[in-house]
Amino acid sequence: MLLRTILAATAAVTVLLVPATAAHAEPTTAATTSSPAEATTAEAAAGANPVIVVGGLIGISIAYEPIAARLRADGYRVSIYQLPNLGFGDIRESARALSSYVDQVRAATGAAKVDLVTHSEGGLVSRWYVKFLGGVDRVDRFVSLGSPQQGTYVANIINFLGLGSCAGIVACQQMSIGSGFLTDLNAGDDTPGAVRWTTVRTWQDELVRPVDNAALADGATNVLVQAWCPLRIVGHLGLVLDGTTYTIVRQVLAGAAIRPNCFAV
Repeated sequence: MLLRTILAATAAVTVLLVPATAAHAEPTTAATTSSPAEATTAEAAAGANPVIVVGGLIGISIAYEPIAARLRADGYRVSIYQLPNLGFGDIRESARALSSYVDQVRAATGAAKVDLVTHSEGGLVSRWYVKFLGGVDRVDRFVSLGSPQQGTYVANIINFLGLGSCAGIVACQQMSIGSGFLTDLNAGDDTPGAVRWTTVRTWQDELVRPVDNAALADGATNVLVQAWCPLRIVGHLGLVLDGTTYTIVRQVLAGAAIRPNCFAV
């Protein structure tokens, strides 16, 4: 009974710490336009692809409204994709659901391609979609914020405490370093096709350890926030709220050189 209580508490803490979303959101095509800080961003947004913000494990869509609102204010058409079943299930199934959602957005907007801004588990869901489910022809830019591309020891620890079951959370099992899922995902080219791949990571990420496991190889642009802004403190959840991180996302989507604003709020 004591062990069961410990496992339940561990799972509960994980649920509280790891952000994500809960159900499918309908595609949102409207954009609220305001004057961007940079003219290049305004020009890029005017003819830009629709942007889908892809959430991670255990959260609600409102957690991603701050970054979605910033993007809308800069003129982008933005919708938020919520992982099915709270992101607990097989990441490959979440990727299949994302595939359908992307097609809905493309149909609603008339766009040939979309840009994906992903957080945490959402980066793995999106990569599986791009690599194995035809997303390579439907995605232009991919940005991941704190995604455990090579897995995280946090999941391994939970897996150990759960006596090998990760407290029954399939996605947790798949995000453990050395999992079969990650072996398949990372086999061969990390960055297939003409998709423009960017990752953003932070030294203070409590959930992706080691931090460099949030990076990709094979030509991806990997941005460490503190390499540009040594005094900037950004945690795992903070990546979707932090102003400096947002300036990186905005520059990537605009096709501009990456020069983070260390004082952005």
